[in-house]
Amino acid sequence: MSREQKAVDRARKAFLTGRSKSLEYRITQLKNLLRFVKERQMEISEGLKKDLRRSECGTPLYETLGLESEINLAVRNLKQWAAPRPVSKSMMTISDQVYIQPEPLGVVLVIGAWNYPWAVTIGPLVGAMAAGNAAVIKPSEVSSHTSKVMEDLLPLYLDKELYPVVTGGVTETQELLKQRFDHIFYTGNGTVAKIIMEAAAKHLTPTTLELGGKSPCYIDKNCDLSIACRRIAWGKYSNCGQTCIAPDYILCDPSMQDRVIEEIKKNIKEFYTEDPKKCQDYGRIINQRHFKRLMALLDGSTIAVGGENEESECYIGPTVLRDVKPDAKVMQEEIFGPLLPILTVSSADEAIKFINQREKPLALYIFSSDNKLIKRMIAETSSGGVLANDCLMHFSVTSLPFGGVGNSGMGHYHGKYGFDNLSHLRGCLIKQLKMEGVNKMRYPPHTADKLGWARFFILKHVDFGSLGRMALLALMAVFVAVILQRYFTD
Repeated sequence: MSREQKAVDRARKAFLTGRSKSLEYRITQLKNLLRFVKERQMEISEGLKKDLRRSECGTPLYETLGLESEINLAVRNLKQWAAPRPVSKSMMTISDQVYIQPEPLGVVLVIGAWNYPWAVTIGPLVGAMAAGNAAVIKPSEVSSHTSKVMEDLLPLYLDKELYPVVTGGVTETQELLKQRFDHIFYTGNGTVAKIIMEAAAKHLTPTTLELGGKSPCYIDKNCDLSIACRRIAWGKYSNCGQTCIAPDYILCDPSMQDRVIEEIKKNIKEFYTEDPKKCQDYGRIINQRHFKRLMALLDGSTIAVGGENEESECYIGPTVLRDVKPDAKVMQEEIFGPLLPILTVSSADEAIKFINQREKPLALYIFSSDNKLIKRMIAETSSGGVLANDCLMHFSVTSLPFGGVGNSGMGHYHGKYGFDNLSHLRGCLIKQLKMEGVNKMRYPPHTADKLGWARFFILKHVDFGSLGRMALLALMAVFVAVILQRYFTD
């Protein structure tokens, strides 16, 4: 039996003990996870510095503060999320118990990504734990130092049978995917996502796929261009552009292009100094393979700002490309790096058409002071999420679902959405062995009179919320008894 199979088997046996169904146990484990995040900041930060040259202050800003918020939210609201959820009743169910009961799915596989390895690996784990599942955690092997921190330290804080960490590369992941899970949560690219879906299909395992795509950024003439470009520069060049929701390219009027370039150039200097290579807040490309991929994307494009690079350090400076054509190499795939192409469009109509001719992106960014235009672009396009007049910040709003659509992914998480996504929402109807007369309308022999009463009881809508439920129940009991005795008693 392989190491991966043993980990999955142990997790399933631990789940079948029933201990993760206890809300108190879940809360204890979540608090242990929170304690880990707080106590191990140094190790977390050191791993990220080695993997991505993430700065000491950048680690909490982009990784752990969000995790602390997510865990605190789950601990604070878990009893409410896990409680039975009453639903509306019909005339047929007025005297019954009708509700939704969230229940754990079983064993969840969480496959993380390397760009924000804590946020996108432990973030989904919070939802899995809160929902009462066991979870096998597979950090990305690309961020190897962070993966090692997870492997060594998480078992010191969490139930290591319920939440095992499995490290390794392609071979180990393939072995994991041979096992049966009750849900697979993957963050990464579309190519691997197809492999995961194919493996999941063999066991009819549902999947959540958090992918990416080319997220457009439309800049309207009617906006404060200085603020817009400042926020775009931050959103694009944070983590050296290696962000799944980074603005991938800019769409703007030709008359705006020069000023957009100058404003972004000014902000690059303000954020990262004259020499970003020496700035501790400017990261590095994760490895040489991605460095070479990004450098190849520059072919055929005109560099307006930046372009400096050094392969030995996996360094590419913040770069802006001007007059980019739709068929340029840089427009054929998600960039996932510090290259920002500018394409010109003559109107919002042309921008909308351009966006809709391509795969649905994970994010759509709109910069405009015209609220009607913002609402129109939301109405006439489709994307995983929309953010007007800022970048990236919707990821931090736990009251919003985060996820893609079409090629940018399926399923969602954050806050209650993560809990629900990794729960089975079980429909429950509890009736009593009484008032059998009302059921005569459904029993053979079927007659026109019975059909008439069935139509009344099934289709009649009553707003029960506006009436006293006990009074209404008493009234209906009398009504049903009288009517049914008259029409259905032999």
